[in-house]
Amino acid sequence: MRRLLGLLVLTSAVALSAGELSNRRAPGFSLPDVELIQHDLYDYRGKVVILNFMKTECPHCKVFSKVLDEVEKHYGGAVKVLSVVHPPDSQAKVQRYIAENSISTKILFDSGQVAASYLKLTPQNPSFATPYFFVIDQEGMIREDYGYEPLARRIFEGDAIYSILNRYIAPTELARSATAATGD
Repeated sequence: MRRLLGLLVLTSAVALSAGELSNRRAPGFSLPDVELIQHDLYDYRGKVVILNFMKTECPHCKVFSKVLDEVEKHYGGAVKVLSVVHPPDSQAKVQRYIAENSISTKILFDSGQVAASYLKLTPQNPSFATPYFFVIDQEGMIREDYGYEPLARRIFEGDAIYSILNRYIAPTELARSATAATGD
């Protein structure tokens, strides 16, 4: 019964994923990380990119950051995780967040323009809940997007994100990442 409920929740979350924010070219950007190194989305062509909008004060973001750190390690070079924050998160807050949570994925700084273009923010709709992430395929197309909600909890706090990503990674890459994860 529990397995059936989990499958129903995952199916519901997947059905909700490809909304008006998916199935379009990912807007380009170049944003600095905590070390002021620029990260251009174009530099990650050929990889699946998870673009995660977060806040350092968000408890769900903290859990998801740890999940994303494991995801990037699991898939090796096939997946790149880029998290994005905007004010009031500062360089000092992000450095503290990285240290306290022992994460290695990149956190980038946005003044709001990148979030606005991905989330289609307008003066009538100026905000969004975090975490919110996009799956961008190897050619730069947004394939799926997810915002945190109870029905999608297994994606943000469990292992359901792997089944999402496996749809976009070639079987040879999956085999390579499995070998790298086990050390064989």
